[in-house]
Formats: sequence, structure tokens, C-alpha cells
Amino acid sequence: MNRLGRRSELVIGADAAWARATSPEGINAELMPIVRMTMPRGVRGLDLGAFPVGEPVGRSWILLFGLIPVDYDDLCLVELEPPRRFLERSRTLAFSVWEHERLVEPLPGGGSAISDHLGFELKPLLSRVPGAVALARAIVGALFGHRHRRLRDTARHEQHA
Repeated sequence: MNRLGRRSELVIGADAAWARATSPEGINAELMPIVRMTMPRGVRGLDLGAFPVGEPVGRSWILLFGLIPVDYDDLCLVELEPPRRFLERSRTLAFSVWEHERLVEPLPGGGSAISDHLGFELKPLLSRVPGAVALARAIVGALFGHRHRRLRDTARHEQHA
């Protein structure tokens, strides 16, 4: 399995960080303007904390620039520990296994840390294409680097608002 990780320290508290990072609006605030993620019909309007655990909730589309479908995620949360942690284990168009674990931890003296641990396996046909694994690692790494920049920027903005 390919593994990557990102960690950011935020100036907002852990409860605020969890609420923001697990709402559909917060997820898309992290992803845009590169991509936007739709929510499956059965869970639209729900925060992650209200999702069923251990069963697929439906298909979430990944839209490049918020418009062009480039992938989908058959979304399934396998572990959920609000307001601290979730683990998603899903399949996508490109990945036979997609794992995203997010941890939110309070920091001494205020603030919080958000850590994302990612694991993925390309679908067998894609994995045979020369350079495909390296390209997938680069794309996933860049996307989560972007997400963490947006998290830090948004937290700073919320602190000053």
C-alpha cells in the first residue's frame, strides 16, 4: 500500500477544527479551487458525525475545478470517533483501496493539530502503466498539501474575524 501523511498546527481549538473539517462546506473549502466533492444523496446536509459507520453511504463525485467529473469515491466510514478521528476506507475510479484517516488533537495552550494519513492502491490495470504509481503519489501529496495550506489559512482568518 502507498502511504502519505500531512500534519498542520492550527490556531483554532480542536472542537472548531473538527466541526469545520468534517462538514461538507469545510471539506470543499479545503479542496477548492482545485476540486470539489459532492455528497451522496442519502447523506447530503449531514456532517460526518451523522454518517453510518461500516456501510457504504453512496457515491461522491470529485469534480475538477468544481465542474468536471474526474473521479468518484464510493464513500464508506469504517471508524468514527467524534470529535477526534475518522477512518474512511473506500474505492474510487482510480484506486481499488483508498484510506483517509484524519486525527484532530488539542495542543497545549490552545490551538489544534490536524493529521491526515493516506493509503491507496491503484487499480490493477492502472498500476501496470509505467510511472502511474509515482504520478498518483504526487497528485495525492499535492492535493493534501493544498488542503493543509487551506486549513491553516482558514484557521488564521477565523481567529482574526
